[in-house]
Amino acid sequence: MCACRATASAFTPGPPPMVSIAQVRRPAARIRPKLNRDDWLMRAFMVAIALYLIVALALPLYAMLSKSFEIYSFRLDTIEFQVDEGQGWGPPINALERGEELGIVRRDDLVTTADGRMQATEFFPDFSFLAPTRYRIRNTEPNTGGYMVRGQQFTDTEWREFSSNDFRRVTLRPSQTKGIGNYLVYFSTPALFSSIEHSLTISIISTIITVSLAFVFAYALTRSCMPFKGLFKTAALVPILVPSLLPGIALVYLFGSQSIVVKVLEALFGADSVAWVWQALDNGTYGPTEIYGPIGIVIASVFFTFPHALLIIITALSIADARLYEAAIALRAPKWRIFWTVTLPGARYGLISAAFVVFNLVITDFGAPKVIGGQYNVLAVDIYKQVIGQQNFQMGAVVSVVLLIPALVAFTVDRLVQKRQVALLSARAVPYQPRPMRRFDLLMMGYTGIVSLFILGILAVCQFAALIKFWPYDLSFSLNNYNFDVMDGGGWDSYGNSIRMALYTAVIGTSVVFFGAYLVEKGRGFAAGRTAFQFLAMMPMAIPGMVLGLSYIFFFNDPANPLNFIYGTMAILVICTVTHFYTVSHLTAVTALKQMDAEFELVSQSLKQPFTKIFARVTIPVCMPAILDISIYLFVNAMTTVSAVVFLYSPDTTLASVAVLNMDDAGDVAPAAAMGMMIFYTNALMRGLHALGTRGLMARTQAWRTR
Repeated sequence: MCACRATASAFTPGPPPMVSIAQVRRPAARIRPKLNRDDWLMRAFMVAIALYLIVALALPLYAMLSKSFEIYSFRLDTIEFQVDEGQGWGPPINALERGEELGIVRRDDLVTTADGRMQATEFFPDFSFLAPTRYRIRNTEPNTGGYMVRGQQFTDTEWREFSSNDFRRVTLRPSQTKGIGNYLVYFSTPALFSSIEHSLTISIISTIITVSLAFVFAYALTRSCMPFKGLFKTAALVPILVPSLLPGIALVYLFGSQSIVVKVLEALFGADSVAWVWQALDNGTYGPTEIYGPIGIVIASVFFTFPHALLIIITALSIADARLYEAAIALRAPKWRIFWTVTLPGARYGLISAAFVVFNLVITDFGAPKVIGGQYNVLAVDIYKQVIGQQNFQMGAVVSVVLLIPALVAFTVDRLVQKRQVALLSARAVPYQPRPMRRFDLLMMGYTGIVSLFILGILAVCQFAALIKFWPYDLSFSLNNYNFDVMDGGGWDSYGNSIRMALYTAVIGTSVVFFGAYLVEKGRGFAAGRTAFQFLAMMPMAIPGMVLGLSYIFFFNDPANPLNFIYGTMAILVICTVTHFYTVSHLTAVTALKQMDAEFELVSQSLKQPFTKIFARVTIPVCMPAILDISIYLFVNAMTTVSAVVFLYSPDTTLASVAVLNMDDAGDVAPAAAMGMMIFYTNALMRGLHALGTRGLMARTQAWRTR
């Protein structure tokens, strides 16, 4: 008994040990997972793709921004001449004073472009290269621009002597400084500054019209029981397949001075009557009969932005809970009240997103304003005029920065609105099913039919123009307009180049984008790096094509850049196009990857399999529909893009979309329409092949989705 008690007392627990407050509050050490070879490899690949985005996007934009602050001006006050007419050297002549005396320069008018130059002989009206006169020139201050002789520039202060024959080859060069002078010149020039007002006006008007038309069209597709919904939706999406220049060409044929409408009215009422009415309506600037100007730009902008707004609004209207409508009907709310209190609030984020997308597309578009804008300048066309027309790259960079501001604002606001969007469907939601209403269905069918007829009519006019021998004098049908080899623009080679570039863009772009999205979505840890990568991937959506193309000139055309060798090649066109359309492709890939459970990667790691095996055997087959969607998206946009590549092509890499622009500039409007239709038919064929391939692929590799 005593032994038992002794044994029990031996195991009786004593008082608990004293624990200090500091020990209780001390946080537990964070256990970080051990990184294996796959983790380091995935991070290395992510860094590599991030470096690509930095080189292809961030650095060119920085080069463009730096170029906008470069000011080139002639420092004529630091240039001196001396003349020897056989009686010894005369007194030094200051170039600025001599120029003002002759009236060829002004002190306030010496700013020039980077390629600006001035012949030294301009300061000597009696100059003759056959005369025995000798000349000397020097800089009074070193490194102030100086002068150039036979390709060699001199910025020192030494006198150099030339014969008359050699002096005619002396050119004065501007000096470079940094400052905001280019911006001051831009905002003080009414003709340039007015482009901001024009661009904003066109963008706002086009956005209101497009979103309104697209909302009613999407409402008809999602809230009615009208027949042929698929046919109408297909017709509404046709503008995605054509370059934005094409609707401008069609509008010229429809409403120009020698247009189809004018000829029909003249045939019905007589030429004199039509001319009198035209003069009465015209206000002398941009009257109702003048399609060249804001009216034409708005119509063309509505045409090519309509499908973009439609897809977004259809998605917003498709997410509807039928229980809300049943509750409203049970409360005997009138239809108009249901529309204002249930339908519109449910679709408001989609409407806002569509509005900002359309605004961004219109304000950055170059094709439609270039073809049908006339003298109505907008920012995108101003960039083209400054760079191509005047070779003023600094002012082109300034306009690009100005154009970048509204595009960035629209993009930022759109992203903020999307972050505030909340889920509208719960797990208990009931999908909304429209009920047949004969009168409403017929009304919606009539509306969608009119819009579809307008869209298809634009294409029909372009095809008609491409087949007419010589409008309006010879209306016989001919294929002469398809003989591109005798037209300006690069001939059939430009069409072949576009197909090659689009295929390269689709294959390379899809590989880079999808693999990058996989690394971001399925990688472990490295939160800071993944966040930075996601930011770089979202940047291209906010950069207009004209801005990106001009940035590539400043960055890749620099002889000091080790990547200078790709300038003027097909490679730079592919890189620019992939970068320009990177964001939408990245978001598509991320959306598809989010649908895959993370357990796939965990199981692969537990089995000690490399991530490349799970990526090749599981991820790619499961996400193949999204991969095909990305590839066709990149292909179509590569065929239709103009703004992003108009500065970058060379004589050997002309593209079909640029050929449309060049032929229209040269007055070959019908061949331009023919080339535009070739782009459309190519994209339509690829869309058809994509649909067939996707259907076959779904049957072979996606059967698990229907189980």
